[in-house]
Amino acid sequence: MTNIFPFYNIFLNSSSITISVMEEFHDYTNLFLTIIITFILTIIIRLKTSKFTNYNFKENTNLEIIWTILPMMILCMIAYPSLYYLYLFDLSMNPSISVKVFGAQWYWIYENFDMTKGNSYSSYMIPDNELLKGKPCNMGWRLLQTDTRLTVPYGTEVQCLTTSLDVIHSFSIPEMGIKVDAIPGRLNSVNFKTTKPGIYYGQCAEICGTGHSFMPICMEAV
Repeated sequence: MTNIFPFYNIFLNSSSITISVMEEFHDYTNLFLTIIITFILTIIIRLKTSKFTNYNFKENTNLEIIWTILPMMILCMIAYPSLYYLYLFDLSMNPSISVKVFGAQWYWIYENFDMTKGNSYSSYMIPDNELLKGKPCNMGWRLLQTDTRLTVPYGTEVQCLTTSLDVIHSFSIPEMGIKVDAIPGRLNSVNFKTTKPGIYYGQCAEICGTGHSFMPICMEAV
């Protein structure tokens, strides 16, 4: 997978409920990680710097019981919210709009449809020579700008159905917390809700051939 500006992804603000929940769970897990690392480093430093040996600490049955049960409790405290959030991510709450996404070598096909009709259009990456011909204010990101964008309404839940026309692709927008595989002959679904308008970029996250690095995703929430 071609990485999309690692620092650009790290410092972006949350733009969907999904990624906000992921960040909260990440901070919650790091709390336990920080406490455990601090405790272990403190013990290692004390043992290395002290000239004496504490046999009551090294050969203590009660301590062995504690540091066996305590990690089990910590794992349970991490597992419960993890399973809860996984259930919420797969829960569909009557989405207002559905979008079909077809992966192809090497571009994306989007179809916005309602109860009456569908509107299908292809999305190709804008080459550098064409990108430089436009106005500087409209250039956007190199290798991420497309000629047509996937347009969705913000503030409403959107259902995204993905599949592929040839090989396995992966529809990924990091800022939205979206990553779903597009597999030939199979229909995968993911729901998301954009909390603010704007333009969001992504890429195919599955190596799909020589043009894998040149099939970006450009979604606009209006």
